[in-house]
Amino acid sequence: MSWKTKRAGKPAWNMYVAGKWLRPHDFMEVYSPVLNGTYAYVPRATESEVEYAIKSAYKGRKEIAKMPAHKRAEMLENVAERLSAYKDEVVEHLAYEAGKPVKQGRGEFEASILRLKYASQEVEEIYGEMITGDYSPFKEDKLGIVIRQPLGTILAITPFNYPLFTAVAKVAPAIAAGNTTILKPATDTPIASYYLAKAFEEAEVPDGVLNVISGRGSEIGDLLIKSNYINGISFTGSTAVGHHIAENAGMKKLHLELGGKAPAIVLEDADLDLAAKQVTAGSLKFSGQRCDAISRVLVVSDVADELVDKVVKEAGKWKVGDPLKEKTDIGPLINPKAVEKVSGLVKDAVEKGAELLMGGKKRGNYYYPTVLDNVPLDARIAWEETFGPVIPIIRVKDEKEALKIANRSNYGLDAAVFTQNIDRAMRIALALEDGEITINAFPAHGLGIFPFGGVKDSGMGREGIKYSILEMTEVKSIVIKMRK
Repeated sequence: MSWKTKRAGKPAWNMYVAGKWLRPHDFMEVYSPVLNGTYAYVPRATESEVEYAIKSAYKGRKEIAKMPAHKRAEMLENVAERLSAYKDEVVEHLAYEAGKPVKQGRGEFEASILRLKYASQEVEEIYGEMITGDYSPFKEDKLGIVIRQPLGTILAITPFNYPLFTAVAKVAPAIAAGNTTILKPATDTPIASYYLAKAFEEAEVPDGVLNVISGRGSEIGDLLIKSNYINGISFTGSTAVGHHIAENAGMKKLHLELGGKAPAIVLEDADLDLAAKQVTAGSLKFSGQRCDAISRVLVVSDVADELVDKVVKEAGKWKVGDPLKEKTDIGPLINPKAVEKVSGLVKDAVEKGAELLMGGKKRGNYYYPTVLDNVPLDARIAWEETFGPVIPIIRVKDEKEALKIANRSNYGLDAAVFTQNIDRAMRIALALEDGEITINAFPAHGLGIFPFGGVKDSGMGREGIKYSILEMTEVKSIVIKMRK
């Protein structure tokens, strides 16, 4: 059966399970924030279809696990080559289904290809060690061989904001480690995952190694996370859903990358031109719809006026418009609900005393770049995840107060520090309660060259080159009693 089809005159995709394209029992609409209406259709999986995908992944485990590592590496390289042919199509779909400007969509696509290639090299990280027992008087005659083995089947659940890259960043290392996978893309942006599946099919990856199941989380989520045939779950998304997964997954190995409220601490000795550019980009890139977005700026009062002026000028350079046009920097938010949330946070801040220096306007699914100064600590936007193109500026007395406010958050994913004093930078970085701290730049997880993940309500585990492999394998110790 063909992988593409039509429904109500719009593009639609069939279901990819067990290495085959299957016509689903039902379809669901894919909403486009650009068109403000239905853009396409993808499968709406039923309970029986979910169970079939789980069985398919379970059945394929032995073949991928016993495949030599170098062959898995070659396989992923082949997937990258096949996927490369679909660049223009995928970038266009990212614009329509996610509202992602095409220049950012191309960046995501290219990063996805690189991540597949890096994953092919990650098989080198699947190594063990030998431990001698002679440092213990009771283990002198024993030798331990420690190896890493695949978990079995990984459930990968992805968010709407990086539909292709996050899918690749979870699926590729899982398969590199010898696991089978079930990919459950975000309901808002599922299309890119079907192009990844097509590349797997064309690369002749064994049946059941990748299965793509789209559907509403409220309908099929628990079927997947509670299944005894799934051994690990890698999820990126909201803190609320992350807690639900942790409470219902049982004894599975979990990697959860959840919400963030990244502070940018700007000290009096910072390069303010650099800080303004980085703070603005870190807040506005993809309309702030990123878990690692800067979503509060804690600036020392002595330099606050100067920084604020520079930030307003920088934010004014970001162009709002049609995401399919090259000049566009900021497209629409993902849906009307997202617009209302951001609008409500800004309104609440202004009512509580914040100064609206620019923006604060919406048009359809678009929300314009917004700068808020003197944001009070009782404003919701000081603590809640924004996921919109808003730069909330909180003035602080000194470094000590900045740290105190930064660490009051329930989130702990990313933070940034701007100072020209490396001693201060390192002192603050060590004191911040976040998984990753960036000095003199905005946080960006990118390809995962540096491990990333959260503490507190921002999750558990780490993703990244080498680190993803560790999350998707388990340690086995083989102890040998040696003859004397």
